[in-house]
Amino acid sequence: MATTPAEVTSLATSARDLAGVGARVSVCRACPRLVEWRERVAVEKRRSFAAETYWGRPVPGFGSADPALLIVGLAPAAHGANRTGRMFTGDRSGDWLYAALHRVGIASQPTSVSAGDGLTLRGTYITAAVRCAPPANAPTPAERDACRPWLERELTLTWPRLRSIVVLGGFGWAALWPALRAVGAEVPARVPNFGHGVSVEVEGRSVLGCYHVSQQNTFTGRLTEPMLDDVLGRAALLAGLAGHG
Repeated sequence: MATTPAEVTSLATSARDLAGVGARVSVCRACPRLVEWRERVAVEKRRSFAAETYWGRPVPGFGSADPALLIVGLAPAAHGANRTGRMFTGDRSGDWLYAALHRVGIASQPTSVSAGDGLTLRGTYITAAVRCAPPANAPTPAERDACRPWLERELTLTWPRLRSIVVLGGFGWAALWPALRAVGAEVPARVPNFGHGVSVEVEGRSVLGCYHVSQQNTFTGRLTEPMLDDVLGRAALLAGLAGHG
């Protein structure tokens, strides 16, 4: 269990594979504000989920054990992944993301409702910049930095096979680049500002920006299904995953 940022670093670097990172993530207690919030939400619950047992812990990444495509989000949703224990599962953001992944041939089914629903991903791993549900979906810079070693370890473990990265939203975009530098990747001296469809090459891998699948974007039309499919389809093609059922 990690209770300080230094302990997060120690615990993360000891993981030998993605499953090991996930197991260590799930017992992290390094950020008191996030621990208090995620656990309170898991007790108070949303009325529509009152009969369910919430996960209420940090949420591990989900997907292939040896991915060619990495998807980086912001943080778990209070009544989505914080409830179900799986990234982008059980909320409208997940509905959008997994439906699109299914359309481009990566997800085995178009829905993700619970950790035991049988969903699998082909050659793809989904993670986040912060692993605990934050109040108002807004982690602090200190919380982001304390959580970064988990992402750094995932990058180290996946880098040899990784060919593309999709970053959902500006928060994840800002969190990714220090993590890449920390693991020794040759990041361009000037990284472009976040934008939908922005692409940056890093050691033969493509990093693509995509508007987040939050309701703020999908309900207003800022992000449409064709826009999302375009970025994910490009990423799948770059990763060698397109056209394989």
